[in-house]
Amino acid sequence: MDISQLEALLFVAGDEGMSINELSYVLSLSTEQVFAGLVQLNQKYKEDETCAIELKEYANRYMMTTKGKYQNLLQKYSQSPMAARLSQAALETLAVIAYKQPLTRMEVDQIRGVNSSASIQKLLNFQLIEEKGRLEAPGRPRIYGTTAYFMDYFGLKNIEELPDISEMEADLAQNQTQLLFKGLAEEEEGNPDNLEQE
Repeated sequence: MDISQLEALLFVAGDEGMSINELSYVLSLSTEQVFAGLVQLNQKYKEDETCAIELKEYANRYMMTTKGKYQNLLQKYSQSPMAARLSQAALETLAVIAYKQPLTRMEVDQIRGVNSSASIQKLLNFQLIEEKGRLEAPGRPRIYGTTAYFMDYFGLKNIEELPDISEMEADLAQNQTQLLFKGLAEEEEGNPDNLEQE
């Protein structure tokens, strides 16, 4: 089998990983073929000393992780000023989790339309979100929610103090409508065909 397909799926699955049965279903291959592919992929990572990735199995789920020898390097990065600012993607992810919590990474991905694994990991490192348990569903995916530190950082007594998102959406829609009508009115005024004939 083409182990690059396994690699692509495991990369997108992120920290949730995938089971052999899930990989088998998506790839339309037997579980034996998938397992053989995982062994081959793992061997590839082990033999390539320039590769920072390794394959790990946790609770019958396979996921890509960085090799242990890079732990100090990654820890240094997470504590550096370069990592101190949250990216736009991380802020979007945090907003989704804050307003929709508790929810899984896959649910965050569906809302944002992109993979959120890296953003979730960064938010976990900053202790703005935390694992709240696991969903009673196949694979038992992790459920995420905001932390006490998140509440303190943003000066919130409780999650109900978050700005009402429906009000913000209504204000945005109203502003857009006003801008639209203003633009149409300006077009009407500037159109010589609309002048009354004397």
